[in-house]
Amino acid sequence: METRERAEIGVFGGSGFYSLIEGAREVWIETPYGAPSDRVALGEIAGRSVAFLPRHGKDHRFPPHIINYRANAYAMKMLGVTSVIGPTACGSLKPEVRPGSMVVADQLVDRTSGRIDTFFDGPVTTHVSFADPYCPTLRPIAIEALRSVGIETHERGTVVVCQGPRFSTRSESKWYQSQGWEVINMTQHPEAYLARELGICYVNISLITDYDVGLEGMPPVSHHEVMEVFKSNNERVKAAIGRIVEGIPMGTDCSCRHSLEGAR
Repeated sequence: METRERAEIGVFGGSGFYSLIEGAREVWIETPYGAPSDRVALGEIAGRSVAFLPRHGKDHRFPPHIINYRANAYAMKMLGVTSVIGPTACGSLKPEVRPGSMVVADQLVDRTSGRIDTFFDGPVTTHVSFADPYCPTLRPIAIEALRSVGIETHERGTVVVCQGPRFSTRSESKWYQSQGWEVINMTQHPEAYLARELGICYVNISLITDYDVGLEGMPPVSHHEVMEVFKSNNERVKAAIGRIVEGIPMGTDCSCRHSLEGAR
C-alpha cells in the first residue's frame, strides 16, 4: 500500500482534542494493519507540513483499549513523518503536579494487557531498545515551547499507562503514587513504542486534567471532567504544538531513527 500524500511532522490528538490545522485537507490512509482511527488532516503549521490524527476518532468512538495503534503509527510512517507529537490528557499522582500544568514525560510504565504492541511478529525476532521511551531531540524543544507560551511545565516525569477504559481504584492509584510516578494515562503504550519501532521520533506532552483518586481527599475523576479541562486548554495546547513544530530542526539525525540497529 502506498500514498502520494506527504507530511514531515505528525500529531496525535487526544481526549477533547480533535482538530488542529486551519483549512486542513482530510485523507484516508490505508495501511497493512487496517484503518487508522479517522481521516488524517494535512496542512501547514509554521511553514512545516503536518499530519494530524485524533487517536480516538473525531467522535471519540474508540476507547483506549480498542484503538488500532499500529494503523495509526503506520499511517504516519506512510506519509513520511519523521517526528510525532503526542499530547494526552493525564491524571496527576503528585500534589505538586497541578491540573492545568503539563509534563514532558521522560519515562513510561506499561500496565496494559492484551494490546497488539509490536510490528515484529516474526519470522525475524526483533528486540528494540526502549530504555528511554521519549525522543532526546524533541523533549528539550517541547519543554522550551511550553514555557514560551506561559504553561507551567514539568520537564520530566513517568507516565504509568493503565488499560482503561475504567479509571483506577483508590488502592491502585495509591500504589502508583508510592512508586514515585507522576502521571497516569491510557494511551501512551503502545503508541510511543510503535513509533520507536518505525524509527520515528516521539515526544509526549501530558496535560494534567485532574488529581487521581490515590491522593488523599480527591473525589473520583469523571470522563466529563477530563474532557472539559482539555477543551478549556485547547488553545494553549495548540499554541504549544505550534511552537514545537516551529522548533523541530529540519533534516537532523536522531538516535530514534536508528532503532533497528542491533535489534536483530
